[in-house]
Amino acid sequence: MLRIIHQLNDAQAELQRICARTHDDQVFHKEATVREVLQTVRRKGDSALLQYTADFDQQVLTAAELKVRGAELDAAYQQVSKELIDAIRLAHRNIEAFHRQRIPKSWVSFEGDVALGKRYTAVDRAGLYIPGGRAAYPSTVLMNAIPAQVAGVPRIVMVTPPGPGGSLNPAVLVAAQEAGVTEIYRVGGAQAIAALAYGTETVPAVDVITGPGNIYVTLAKKQVFGTVGIDSLAGPSEVLVIADRSANPTHVAADLLAQAEHDPLAAAILITTDSSLAQQVADEVVRQLQDHPRQTLTEKAIAHYGAAIVVDSLETAVHLSNEFAPEHLELEVDDPWALLDGIRHAGAIFLGHATPEAVGDYLAGPNHTLPTSGAARYASALSTETFMKHSSLIQYSSAALHQVAGAIEVLTQAEGLPSHGASVRFRTPSAIRANPLPVDPADA
Repeated sequence: MLRIIHQLNDAQAELQRICARTHDDQVFHKEATVREVLQTVRRKGDSALLQYTADFDQQVLTAAELKVRGAELDAAYQQVSKELIDAIRLAHRNIEAFHRQRIPKSWVSFEGDVALGKRYTAVDRAGLYIPGGRAAYPSTVLMNAIPAQVAGVPRIVMVTPPGPGGSLNPAVLVAAQEAGVTEIYRVGGAQAIAALAYGTETVPAVDVITGPGNIYVTLAKKQVFGTVGIDSLAGPSEVLVIADRSANPTHVAADLLAQAEHDPLAAAILITTDSSLAQQVADEVVRQLQDHPRQTLTEKAIAHYGAAIVVDSLETAVHLSNEFAPEHLELEVDDPWALLDGIRHAGAIFLGHATPEAVGDYLAGPNHTLPTSGAARYASALSTETFMKHSSLIQYSSAALHQVAGAIEVLTQAEGLPSHGASVRFRTPSAIRANPLPVDPADA
């Protein structure tokens, strides 16, 4: 079931195929559907939300039922175990502590008569999309809501698809409340993204939308980008494990399956220097899939997007990993820190045999909303910065402007923008005549 690949060229071709797994011919048609949903919600507001919820989720709601009320939020605590509440609170503490280390700081630098700096402020409104469907994701609530709270966003809105009878998963509602989010709407899919981007009679428009979803949600986020900010265009989950002979095949197989059980499009890749380990992991995958609660889904992912690649060295393994730029990278080798300098592209890196990717998914602290499908080449995890923006600060005294007026005049003439030059010349007429190009002391 888990294919074993020995040839480097074959391995590179397979990694390219897996990375491009979401670029199918159906995307064009899905984009057209999403565009229609966005336009209809923008025009019709709540009535379109309710119609699409009936059509796509098979749930008939009224406008009054879109917003989750306090009684339902209170009742959620009675529907989950104390152990789950304690686990959510532990995860909350760790995630908050980590993200508080990442708050951007405003700064100003004074050099002579010039002040330059950056001023960071949070967005006014953030919208969090929490997926439903195959599983409930209280961890995704925490990973999106806590950075927004730490950033200081005044209003945080959450949307999530309704289940049978319009119900929402109580663990998701508990996690939201623990993270300080109580404005929650039962709507999902592209129609939820449209509501957050444009606003309806019930759902407010926001400034930034974060959170993963299916292909329709991802395409909707892509199309509303510019009207609002987004975190990323999240694709199916993926893990790449680099392992040597010190790795435990049972552990490696479990880590591969932990990604494969997410989605039929999830990717689970092993790159190892030990051919016997590759075979043992392949055998262990088959064994662990027996009586697996999500067996059919997971088998599809392993069959289509799973691979065990045997290479001649860890350096080659690192090279292949950098080409793939995985969302999750596990270094299950004897000395993981020795490989770290060579790793250039990965969403999150898990070092050593005792660090399964699941600890990052739930409560280590770093965010689990990560770049996928090769985006780790240029993108990073969701963070407090996702919910903030900065303004440049610039102040010149009259004397400082006098010193650079000549250079500005020359540049404005070169660009053919006379009013730009005039805005300086009217303030410093003598400076431009006397000293059109100030001399840098270093060149004197």
